[in-house]
Amino acid sequence: MEKAEIQQTQSLSSSSSSSDSSTCPICLAPMLQLSYLDTCFHKFCFDCILRWTKVVVGKHRSPPSSVKCPLCKTENFSIIHGVDGSSFQRHYVNQDFEDSFILSRAHRYRLQCYYTEQGFLDDIFSISRYWNTRKYHQPNSWLQSFLRREIQALIQEEDVDIVVHHILGVVNASLTRREQKSHVNAPEKIQEEFKMSVSEAARPFLGARTDRFVYEIQLFLASGLNIEAYDAVYIQRLGWSSPGPNTEVSHNDLIDRTTAIPYLYIFDDDSDGNE
Repeated sequence: MEKAEIQQTQSLSSSSSSSDSSTCPICLAPMLQLSYLDTCFHKFCFDCILRWTKVVVGKHRSPPSSVKCPLCKTENFSIIHGVDGSSFQRHYVNQDFEDSFILSRAHRYRLQCYYTEQGFLDDIFSISRYWNTRKYHQPNSWLQSFLRREIQALIQEEDVDIVVHHILGVVNASLTRREQKSHVNAPEKIQEEFKMSVSEAARPFLGARTDRFVYEIQLFLASGLNIEAYDAVYIQRLGWSSPGPNTEVSHNDLIDRTTAIPYLYIFDDDSDGNE
């Protein structure tokens, strides 16, 4: 280990007693296994930032050597953890990278929905009516499961719990703020603030699909339905077969339709899409 790195870890360790009780920017809970990104030294729970980097790395065709910090967008090459003042451990962002997640039929159905024309369900589920009638005051117990499936489909990664937790927290916090300000702001203003907040939270993971993702969240909330009922309406309008596990496969069903679509990766501006 180089002398400069040892000096850095000593500096970090000296402040760790006060940092251990601080809040992780990802899970919004007290820090567990305090860790740092190696360039900007922003602090996170080790498990949170490890999963975050794995999700970002998973959007690339080949593992990149660095990822941007979710806070300051600085490029970082590794996660530093286990700092004791004289040594530290380092986990590189592309270490142990595996692209093994296999999309289920339901995931493929949702992925195809992102390639349909936006707005074709607005006559059934009105997003504007959802905001104008202030239905966002009503909690949705199916939203977390919906978000998990959407994110798994879009980034083609199975372990998305940290991302789901992060985005769900922003959605809930945003709706709570909207509820508190609903007597002051017009519905259009409340909707725009919601879209801005959720887009900012989701864009590091979803890149170019972020705007459509935020639209799909609003559409699901506006429906007021559970996931099964929502899927049934969506699929009926699309003219597709059910993505459920017990559906028989025919020449016209979803599986046959997906064979014409390549294995998709969602790129942002930093992805190596030329490979």
